[in-house]
Amino acid sequence: MSLSFSNRITQLFQIEKPIIQAGMIWASGWRLASAVSNAGGLGIIGSGSMYPEVLKEHIQKCKAATTKPFAVNVPMLYPDIEKHIRTIVEEGVKIVFTSAGNPKLLTPILRSQGITVVHVVSSSKFAQKAQEAGCDAVVAEGFEAGGHNGREETTTMVLIPAVKKAVSIPVIAAGGIATGRQMLAAMVLGAEGVQIGSRYVASEEASSHINFKNLVINSKEGDTKLMLKQLAPVRMMKNKFFEEVQAAEDRGATKEELMELLGRARAKKGMFEGELEQGELEIGQVSSLLDDILPAAAITQNIWNEFEAALKNPMGS
Repeated sequence: MSLSFSNRITQLFQIEKPIIQAGMIWASGWRLASAVSNAGGLGIIGSGSMYPEVLKEHIQKCKAATTKPFAVNVPMLYPDIEKHIRTIVEEGVKIVFTSAGNPKLLTPILRSQGITVVHVVSSSKFAQKAQEAGCDAVVAEGFEAGGHNGREETTTMVLIPAVKKAVSIPVIAAGGIATGRQMLAAMVLGAEGVQIGSRYVASEEASSHINFKNLVINSKEGDTKLMLKQLAPVRMMKNKFFEEVQAAEDRGATKEELMELLGRARAKKGMFEGELEQGELEIGQVSSLLDDILPAAAITQNIWNEFEAALKNPMGS
């Protein structure tokens, strides 16, 4: 089945397994993306934490490390987005995932260059807008996901069938998925692929700091919470910085006060430099199920093996 499995997502991306590694800031460089692509999934370079020249370097190194398809994730909040798009086009990247913005802004530009475009959404309304903008697929990302999230707080279990009903383009499920059984559940609900973030943070190739990886695999249920809804909702792990944000929000801090508290490079400090108390630590709820750091290829294959086993015996233990 591994070699013959085919659906609209595997065909769209020309991959063997409908497993997509999320483009996470400070975690998803060329090493992780190429490793996932080489394992038969779709690796994604997360450009949101990269200067334009750094993105170019990562794309070139990824092309040297794999002959298989890979993508770049472009958060539309990024200040130098035009430079990123220029780099993507010049380097011949064939697949782009966009997020955190209006898909009408970039989709026509990218599609005119022959690039496959996927947009990340948190509601069926935005999924419809992505389809109208010409996107080839959508990622339906539920409330459980780490990092920036939707204000609606719709869980993945509810979001997938809602989005599936709302659009005709392929749906990729994200948020709270780290195992093959969870992947099967998402696909039973109507998804044709899954995008996985937190499980790949705890991989050997992820560029996130080892302190952060170790914290992730030792986390428990309830260790994350969606915060900063006044600015841009983000799920983060509880630490001293989290407590400062919680206290500020409890006393009714303004957007300006919250922005000052957030400061610059807070996420870099936590996830990339390993400052676990004063850094912003973005991770999904599913981190509580993780207990080891593995090579990305092993993670991909383990998920696929469990998916195949669950498909044959969905009621098994």
